[in-house]
Amino acid sequence: MGLIWIKETTVPINLNQLMDKIDALRRHGLFDARVPRYTSYPPANHFEAGVGHRYHAQWLDAVPEGEAVSLYVHIPFCRRLCWFCACRTQGTKTMRPVDAYVETLTQEIAEVRARLNGAPKMARLHLGGGTPTILPPHTMTLLLATIFSHFEPARGFEFSVEIDPTDASDALLETLLRFGMNRASIGVQDFAPEVQKAIGRPQSVEQTAKVVEFLRARGTPSINFDLLYGLPHQTSDSFQATLDHVIKMAPDRLAIYGYAHVPWMSKRQVMIDEATLPDKRARLQLAEQAHDAFVAVGYEAIGIDHFARPSDTLAIAAANGTLKRNFQGYTDDPGDTLLGFGASAISKFREGYVQNAPATSAYIERVGEGGLAGFKGYQMSRHDQLIARMIEDLMCRFTLNEGDLALAFPGDKALIHKTLVALMRQFEDVFYISEAGLALRDDARPLVRIIASAIDQFANTGTAHSTAI
Repeated sequence: MGLIWIKETTVPINLNQLMDKIDALRRHGLFDARVPRYTSYPPANHFEAGVGHRYHAQWLDAVPEGEAVSLYVHIPFCRRLCWFCACRTQGTKTMRPVDAYVETLTQEIAEVRARLNGAPKMARLHLGGGTPTILPPHTMTLLLATIFSHFEPARGFEFSVEIDPTDASDALLETLLRFGMNRASIGVQDFAPEVQKAIGRPQSVEQTAKVVEFLRARGTPSINFDLLYGLPHQTSDSFQATLDHVIKMAPDRLAIYGYAHVPWMSKRQVMIDEATLPDKRARLQLAEQAHDAFVAVGYEAIGIDHFARPSDTLAIAAANGTLKRNFQGYTDDPGDTLLGFGASAISKFREGYVQNAPATSAYIERVGEGGLAGFKGYQMSRHDQLIARMIEDLMCRFTLNEGDLALAFPGDKALIHKTLVALMRQFEDVFYISEAGLALRDDARPLVRIIASAIDQFANTGTAHSTAI
């Protein structure tokens, strides 16, 4: 695993083992391939214009009565635009457009709820962005009161919010807690001042610790951190300092993602000097450095980029085989239906995906005209569902069980067998046969997105994706 990092001490393993591993990963294209992150199948950039508009109402009507659903609410506004971010966000200096946007959200929530059969329970509620904590307490109260008046929480309900410690007032945090927020997701990225300056995101350790202490003092059950590796000026020493600070604050769950430098897609990334980015081998070493640091202090590694305390529900889901993958990454969400609200938000139904109009102005116009904002989307065929299942099994469990797949898709036994044989031939040095089926070797897990792309019948070399590591 490269270097084993325990706090500030490094213990080197056999250099030949490290070089053999790097050579094997390089042979399969880890350092050159650009592949989707596979938080959905097919990836969102394969959604087709008009599908969402055509099927949104129909698929809402088809949600089974009484089924628990999950809600994602997108707040696209930020007081500052971080240069590394490729999310759909927009800067604002006043709350006027934010208030108008939330008013539209309340209309969309009411319209969607009116189309659902019976009284669906709410299994999950997640506020993402952008910066959800940019909302003033009275605006957040309006939004949450609307949600909870239309959706009753289910047993085991989880309410999570993405929090920017530099833009989260005590009054706003108190509002969130009053409505039952029980999981706080705090953006960290990196604490090194030079790195923060290069990505346009100043955020001190003290600001972050203050929010963590505030939430813990009020009994918040779970706190998550998000980190990035592969950022400009990031070195093993500077990153280790960030990891030490993070470990000291002891979050319950962590996600560490590779920074995707795609300035042709996210124009603000032109502010980042590409020459200051770690090279591909250094990116791999940074990822492994974080892995070893977190595992050394008791976190369980979940999938390819998450970590959790053994008692965390994500670790429990990984252990019992119920771990899933969605647009927020790995999840233990038990539901089959995800309702997305807000500009660019994506809904997931059994029949397929619906993405709302991405531009805020277009979103507001669509809701004002008819109540639903669906624009792009994708209608899933049975074949698509099989591929989606195989990719999720691979991404979540690192195995492909021919018997289980054939049981779920009895009409596709020949295709399943043919696919597994082809994978074994193409990746013969990274797979082995286990009791669970075709299994990926631990040291080959960085290749999982590349292997998923081999399964993916929609692979398109003309589409821009992030680097595989």
